[in-house]
Order: sequence, then C-alpha cells, then structure tokens
Amino acid sequence: MKQSRQNSRATKPPFVRRKRRVKKKNGKKKGREEGIITHSIEKYWFQRYSLFSKYDEGIAMDEEGWYSVTPEKIAMRHAEKCGGDGLVIDCFSGVGGNAIQFARLCPFVVAIDIDPQKVNMAFNNAKVYGVEDYIDFIVGDFFQLASSLKGDVMFLSPPWGGPSYKRIENFTMNLLKPKDGYSIFQAAQQITPKIIMFLPRNVNLNQVEELSWLSSPPLSIEIEKNYLEGNFKGITVCFHDSVCKPVI
Repeated sequence: MKQSRQNSRATKPPFVRRKRRVKKKNGKKKGREEGIITHSIEKYWFQRYSLFSKYDEGIAMDEEGWYSVTPEKIAMRHAEKCGGDGLVIDCFSGVGGNAIQFARLCPFVVAIDIDPQKVNMAFNNAKVYGVEDYIDFIVGDFFQLASSLKGDVMFLSPPWGGPSYKRIENFTMNLLKPKDGYSIFQAAQQITPKIIMFLPRNVNLNQVEELSWLSSPPLSIEIEKNYLEGNFKGITVCFHDSVCKPVI
C-alpha cells in the first residue's frame, strides 16, 4: 500500500497545492455550554460521535458542516466501494468526512471546496485522523477546475439545500446545489466514468437512473440505501461496474 500511495502522488494534478498546517487553537472545549452549538444544530451535536468517532480529539465544524457531513460509517462504506485503487476526487468535500475515509483506504485523495473556512476545517480533521499526508486540499470551484482534473474515481455529494430537504416529497435533480444534478454529473463524467454519488433519501430514483444514459453506451448503475442505527439516511449511487466493487 505504501508503494501504491507513492506512485499515486506522482500522478496528481500539477496545480494542486498542499494546504499548510493549521495551528490548533488553545485547548478550550467547544461545547453547548459555550453557546457554540445553536438550537438549530443541537440534534446533530447529540449525534457527534456518529459523524466523527474522534470528535473529542479536536474535530472542527461550522454550522453547515453539522448537518451536511456524511456520517462516518456511511463514509466508510463509500470508501470501501472504491476498492482501494486509484486517486479519488471529492468534489464538494466540506469539512472532510468523506475525504478522511477515502484517505484511509485509497492511495490518494484530492478534496475540493469553494469555502476556505471549510478547507481549513477539513485539513484540521484529517490531522485528527492522521491522514493529512494522503489528501491534497484545494480551495476552488469544482466546475472551474474540472477541465484540469485527473482522477480514477469521482465522489459527488453536493449540497442538498439544508435540512429543509426532508420536507420535500420528491427530491428532483434540479434541487441540488450549486447546479442541477445533471450538470454536476456531466462535469464529473468528463474526468472519469467511475462516479459515486451520495444523495437524499427522498431523491427521485427515475432521474437518478437517467444519469446513466448521459453516456454512450450507458453506464452500469448500482443503488444502495444507507441506514444508520435503523434510520434511513441517504442513497449511494455507483456508476460503472469497476467502481462498485462488492463488499462482504
């Protein structure tokens, strides 16, 4: 694995810049008693160890990160589906939940987010898990960077529009952010046909299947429902047979 990780670094895009190490803040505990955890994200705070099992070791999140980060066990499942091969590009990496798990199993990861604060948090969180040397962090717009990217697997978990997505009976592709799901998928498809998407549990599955027809010949597709402690959390969709390796 060490050798494969070294080889992978040689293939990473030349424009990717290593994020400088971020100094840890003085050891103040960030908890509900300091008013940092607002009422709107209180329920996510109670789930903090399912989001990051090492939360108490210095994990950093902003308000959006609390409700948008992929729960750790589901992120681990996404990493398993990559099969441990190649360079993974996390196109909307947020505070790094998925990028960290990809880095634990895959040779190398490129994590992209348009928000500098989230990139700093993701780098901090990767350090907590000891995988910062296997991730390159980029502050930028995925759509502007796409033409210069090269990778083996694309991971797409674009913003779902906040917690209010749960009140939508039929979540359609046009509700994804910052562009509709078709545009996001097509941008990723120009880089590699091996694509993993993490989508809301109420997503329109007919539209999800339509994505596979954007390629000629159509891509193979595998849809998996993700549960956490018995609760239906989201849907993982894999395109192209080789990216969706069976996990026992």
